Formats: sequence, C-alpha cells, structure tokens
Amino acid sequence: MSTAVTSYKLIKRVKDDRLEEEHLHQYRLLIQTGAKDFQVAVIDSADDRLLLLEDYALGQVQSHEELLVVLKELFENHAMLSAGFWKEVRIGIKNNKFCQVPAAFYDEKKMAEYLRLNATIDESKEVILSSRQASVEAVTVFAVPGDLYHWLKSLYQNIPHYFIHQSTALIEGVLQHKAQTAPTLYLYIDRFKLHLLSAEGGKLLYYNQFPIKQFSDYIKYIMLVLKSLNMDQQTCEIVLWGYIGKNSTHYVEFIKYIRNVTFGQRPKHLKYNYLFDELQDHHFFDLYSMNLISGS
Repeated sequence: MSTAVTSYKLIKRVKDDRLEEEHLHQYRLLIQTGAKDFQVAVIDSADDRLLLLEDYALGQVQSHEELLVVLKELFENHAMLSAGFWKEVRIGIKNNKFCQVPAAFYDEKKMAEYLRLNATIDESKEVILSSRQASVEAVTVFAVPGDLYHWLKSLYQNIPHYFIHQSTALIEGVLQHKAQTAPTLYLYIDRFKLHLLSAEGGKLLYYNQFPIKQFSDYIKYIMLVLKSLNMDQQTCEIVLWGYIGKNSTHYVEFIKYIRNVTFGQRPKHLKYNYLFDELQDHHFFDLYSMNLISGS
C-alpha cells in the first residue's frame, strides 16, 4: 500500500460566485466515488442551484486501501469537504456490487442473500446498505467497503447523511427525463463502464452496467441489449450521457454503428449559472441526478 504519493488530480472545477463558506448550513453536499475517480457538487437547498462542481482523477490508485489513503488526503487538503455543518450530505457509491429488489418482496433481513445473487461479498469487510426508490417500486441493495463507510460516517456523524448507489441516481435521472412515447435506450458512458437503461412512459424497462476494456465492447453490449428488448437499431432513439466528447474519435466511430443518437441534456431540476456553460451538458448526469434522491 502506497501512502507517500499524491494520487489524485483535479480535472475540472467550476464555482458560482454566490457560494459562501459561512452558509454551508444551507447547502447540500453531493460526493461520489468510484475506484478511479471522485466528484463533488454543492447545491443551494433554497433553490436547487448548483454552486460548485469538481471532478478528480485517482489514476495511480491500484487497490481499495490506496483509494482510502488518497481520499483522506484529498479531504484533508480540501477547504470544505470535512466541514461539519452542511445541511445534508449525499454519498454516491460507484461499483458493481448491487441489485434491485421489487419493493413488494423486499425483506431487510435478506439483504445479503439478494446481493449474493449478483456479487461476491465479504461481510467482515463490507457493509450492506439499501435505498428505497418509490418511482420504480424497488429497493437497491448494495455493498460499501466497511472502512470507507465508517470513515465517512464519522466525518458527517452530526449531519443528515446517507449513501446512494450510482444505479439509483441514473435510474431516477432517466425517469425524470422528458417522457418518451416509444421505448428509448439511454446510455451513460462512465470511465471504464457502460450503463444501459430503457424506459417508456415514465416506467423503467431495463437497467444494467457493463465493464469496458476496448471500444468494440460498447457496440457489443448495446447490440445485445437492443436485441434482448426487441428494439430496432435503425429506428429506436438512443440518448447518450457521459464521458465522451461530441467531436471525439470514439464518438465518430460510435455513430458509424449506432443510429439516431442524441446527446442528453442537463437535468432540469437544477439551476445553473452561466459559468457552468463550459461543461458539456451530457457530462456528470449521475452526479446531478443524486439531487433527486431523498433519504430513506
């Protein structure tokens, strides 16, 4: 485990001049961590205005132990993350240790059993959590490394705070997106991962995530899901969010195989100062959508 090398890099930071550190008690803090990246957003709870967005790469991290060391260093060097007087803190977890259980069949005592259907878990090292999502009448069960969970809990012990799985935020964001009259395939391209969702008339039809090792994996998984949902790749609409540039080589290749692709917009439940116009609208959709998830 490396403890000497700083392994995080600030990729993007946009700050609204209206953010005032003495007013943190009226702000909502959103933080989201994956194995290789970390995002921060600050929302004014009075009018749901985005005041700050930061995106960090954790490129040199090779293990969970190193991740925790780097996050602690990042928090120690940050002006606001360790503050103890936020109005509320929402903590997003990006991993593949999750499952969705229909609310009607959910039993809190069986969370570990549900999760073991989809993932390998170690209850001596991981904490199993759940998040109820009324819009889809389901409960997301997910695992969080125990040391990460207890560290964040201790930081925010005197503040209302709760953990959210990335899948929950993406699903809620898609359902809040403009209603489609026909089944639509939604893509969220994350770093090293592809999320695919389908919804129609405000109802979720499909969600899953897939690891990406090479560009051809994108096309393979999209075609697989289109076929399983009986969706015509020539006519169905595809909405794209995530870390792919509108003029990038990957996007040019992408549209050779997938038709009717449009870039998704920012969620409308937030207000954005003109300073945030430097961010592409289809980026950070999962982070923004965390603002839609209330505590459970």
